[in-house]
Amino acid sequence: MTVVNMLEAKSNLSKLVEAVESGAEKEVIIARNGKPAARLVPLEQKKGALIGIAKGEFEVPDDIDELNGEIARMFYGDDEE
Repeated sequence: MTVVNMLEAKSNLSKLVEAVESGAEKEVIIARNGKPAARLVPLEQKKGALIGIAKGEFEVPDDIDELNGEIARMFYGDDEE
């Protein structure tokens, strides 16, 4: 854990953020007049959708697209342009 004063944090903010993002520092404490005032920590990264997570769990039927026209008419009506 690194402790920096307000002026140093202001002057080196990019470097401090990079340090916590990269994991070089778990957290950085920013002090005002020698007293801890704030903590700089990395945000939790949300994990996106895992592509292929269900691979092999089901089989796509050969006729999956058979009703596409009917479904489109249900959404857009019978007028085809």
